[in-house]
Amino acid sequence: VENGDTAGQKGQQVNGEVSGTPRLRGTGDPLLRDTTAPDSSRTEVMAAGWESGPALGDEDGTPRGAPQQAGQQEEALMTELSELVQKVVKSSTWWERHGVDISILACSFLLLPAGFLCLRSAQTIPFLAGVLTLGVVHHTLTVKGSHLASHNALTESKSWGKVWAIFFIELCSAFTVEQATYNHVKIHHGYTNVIGLGDSSTWKLPFLNRYIYMFIAPLAVPILTPLVALDLLRNVEWKAALRTLCCMFLGFYCHYWLLLHVSGFQSPWSALLCMLLTRSLLAHPYIHVNIFQHIGLPMFAADRKPKRIHLMSLGVLNLPRNALLDWSFGHSLISCHVEHHLFPSLSDNMCLKIKPIVSQYLKQKKLPYNEDSYGSRLRLFLQRYEELMVHAPPITELVGIQ
Repeated sequence: VENGDTAGQKGQQVNGEVSGTPRLRGTGDPLLRDTTAPDSSRTEVMAAGWESGPALGDEDGTPRGAPQQAGQQEEALMTELSELVQKVVKSSTWWERHGVDISILACSFLLLPAGFLCLRSAQTIPFLAGVLTLGVVHHTLTVKGSHLASHNALTESKSWGKVWAIFFIELCSAFTVEQATYNHVKIHHGYTNVIGLGDSSTWKLPFLNRYIYMFIAPLAVPILTPLVALDLLRNVEWKAALRTLCCMFLGFYCHYWLLLHVSGFQSPWSALLCMLLTRSLLAHPYIHVNIFQHIGLPMFAADRKPKRIHLMSLGVLNLPRNALLDWSFGHSLISCHVEHHLFPSLSDNMCLKIKPIVSQYLKQKKLPYNEDSYGSRLRLFLQRYEELMVHAPPITELVGIQ
């Protein structure tokens, strides 16, 4: 249990709010009750039967075979849920599996000419409409498109999946495919909320105060992203690095050229300023979503993490549906993030389709299904910024499920 408190009594239930700070039910300990999250948090994280007592097989009378039995039960739960989801996937059409999300990305491309042409206007409303259009399109391609491409969720062909990954991640997002895939798919998804690996610590900037980090720093995302990408090129082969540099340059230059020759900007600096404005339009929710859905939930040590179904149900949180963010970021990053972490190869639309099955199954098996509002999480991070974003997160001592 976090904050140095322990649950030595077997069979007690640990119940923590979305802040990830647990409390013990029925103990009557005022110190433990004082560690609960604010009342504004509506999401509960339940881990029934977790214990951190003596070694199995000692005088406590716990059977030696309990860890193996518990592990088999956890694997059986994941297998059962996978079978239920697989039935839905097999019964779904291509349109449901891939077509809906491809259509959203295609519509975004079709909106590009309208956005650039609106910027030609000297009137305020059409000009702002152009900024809004290009900002939404940019984030749809760079966030939704790159995320789906990194998981090969846009197509069932690996060859085309590689092409789409290069296009969305390198050309549109100015990042390198190899490092993006490794950091996100292999590390973040493979070790979700595991300290030192997939604990979302890359999003932390402890030298910034809460208000600068939450409201001002996101404006620098379009500048920081290519700089970080350039630094990571040292870790890839020279051919991949050269390809990334060419794609990054082509993406930036095309955007710049269209602003000068289609939108009619008179000076390079005004065009660059417009690029920064459109590329940072949704940077605030982008940063917020990435920290809201993991940080503050239970964290684990690499050698003592639970099995997959418990790791994902404990360490992942869903936000409510939002029309703008659902379109720009995708369901798998907003309201279906739990489903996405359990089944990362599914498209956004399929994550939305299996959401009722996953939520019902987890609740039926008394497993956590974390949900909270955007406003509630924002208040939580502003109130507890030092604890969640500056100090090292405490490890949740969860040893085994009975």
